[in-house]
Amino acid sequence: MTNLVFFYGTLMSGFRRRGRSRIETKLSSQGRGWISAALFDLGIYPAAVPASDSRVWGEVHHMLDPDSVLAALDEIEGFRPGEPDASLYTRVEVPVTFDDGRTEPAWAYFYNAPLGGARRIESGDYLEHLRVK
Repeated sequence: MTNLVFFYGTLMSGFRRRGRSRIETKLSSQGRGWISAALFDLGIYPAAVPASDSRVWGEVHHMLDPDSVLAALDEIEGFRPGEPDASLYTRVEVPVTFDDGRTEPAWAYFYNAPLGGARRIESGDYLEHLRVK
């Protein structure tokens, strides 16, 4: 099991996402990177879904206490390990490619509900999307 977690939306540094403050002292920033996924704008937050033909950019953090961090993140993201099909997001271990080219496994949360009319964020970068919006 990896000790890395990948954030691509409102859990990234600089956002005041409810719940992030509970785990802040248990995270150590490892830099930026990307995962193979597609990114969509749901209005109040983004949603990533697995995709082999596009990238989603975000932050990688080392979890100093993985069990408590993942439990808190599961709650924040609406992931129920015993009921993944009924969860808003699912937690999946995926390869993340860092800016320097190395690849390591990290936990990421993928949206698990209908996207409806959500608009795709072509750049795959939520921060850039917010600046342009």
